[in-house]
Amino acid sequence: MSDRDGIFAGDDPFEIARSWLAEAETSEPNDPNAIALSTVDADGLPNVRMVLLKEIEDRAFVFYTNYESQKAQELDHAGKAAFVMHWKSLRRQIRVRGLIEKEEGPQADAYYASRSLKSRLGAWASAQSRPLSSRASLMAEVAKITAQKGTNPARPPFWGGYRITPLEIEFWADGAFRLHDRFRWTRPDPTAKWGIQRLNP
Repeated sequence: MSDRDGIFAGDDPFEIARSWLAEAETSEPNDPNAIALSTVDADGLPNVRMVLLKEIEDRAFVFYTNYESQKAQELDHAGKAAFVMHWKSLRRQIRVRGLIEKEEGPQADAYYASRSLKSRLGAWASAQSRPLSSRASLMAEVAKITAQKGTNPARPPFWGGYRITPLEIEFWADGAFRLHDRFRWTRPDPTAKWGIQRLNP
């Protein structure tokens, strides 16, 4: 893989992903850690939405959500998901497909505690993905939760993290005349070594 140099160089795809994200944090105007998360429902119908990636670990990618939301139900049912991070400022993207597991221990508690108070209270107040009669009713629920939970609410039992352990990661960079550079890292299971292949644009 002699031509895998520059921004594609390295033996650890998570380190490459962290490096690209760090670059995006200096150039992307809004939410450089935004990912388009794709799931499928029980009938196999795809669903996609934007969420914020909160950590790139040594072996996985982590984000947080309401466990009673539609996305969480689909994640739990399938046990698999995919996402793409795209940075217009860098003309790059990372695509990931892999296996799902919950993160609902001390790591989730620590991330929840790091959020702003209003965000923590909002996590309690929102019945995510379910019908809402009005904005006013949501704000009334926030006020009620604020009175109940005070200024240091614990993490809700229905809110926490998901870890995506990839079986496939693709790094893509824009090339002149649409002759893009693409490298796909694949492995049959999370304990196997990565295989790396250059792809046609």
